[in-house]
Amino acid sequence: LFAEYDYGAEGRPRFGLSLGLLVDCLNMFTVPGFASPVEIRYPGPDMQLLLRSVGSPDACIHAEIRTRIPDTVAWDYHFEHAGNTPVTFTVKSAILKESIDDLEWPGSSIQIHFHPDPPSVIFKGEGHGDLEIEFSYYANTDLLIAFQCDQELSYRYKYKFLRATTSNVPSSVLKENRGSKVTIGRGGMLKIQHLVSVARLGTQSYHNFAGGAQQPSRIAFIEFFVKPEEED
Repeated sequence: LFAEYDYGAEGRPRFGLSLGLLVDCLNMFTVPGFASPVEIRYPGPDMQLLLRSVGSPDACIHAEIRTRIPDTVAWDYHFEHAGNTPVTFTVKSAILKESIDDLEWPGSSIQIHFHPDPPSVIFKGEGHGDLEIEFSYYANTDLLIAFQCDQELSYRYKYKFLRATTSNVPSSVLKENRGSKVTIGRGGMLKIQHLVSVARLGTQSYHNFAGGAQQPSRIAFIEFFVKPEEED
């Protein structure tokens, strides 16, 4: 994913910027048919995000995006496991999206309940009625790919935030359907990771023994964090 990575900051620097502006800026570096590497640096002399194309010795595209300091929040987004054993499961990405879509109730919250014995996960939506979707590890290991839990846990999350973790992921994630890992950390912090293939830079397609062309790739992930609802 990274041709080179250098991290020299102390702590975890945070900054805010316009997502639309960032996407428009990255599109300027896109060359059809060529994976152009981009160097990204932060901070610049005036605390800006610096982008520079480094793929061609004959031309260089340079961009600066002004950033802002994000609002200070009391919640600590540093993820820690809930206990000695991580509470987590992995499910097919398309199935996770379909399940969350099916649980939609206007203004509702979704309860996620982990059962260590028998190993299962229950998604429960409450609105004008109740709807439950259960993933049982022993019933279908192709559906629930992995499961790890040594304690019973249950937290509620706002539906609109939970749905955002699957509604805007790239279509390639659902097409490849490699899997999505769901983990509950300390205090109920929910972490959802979607696995995605990333083509290697500067590599050529090769042919397998069946005669088909394939592109070598690496596996990366898209990560979301969702804060649980506070108990009244």
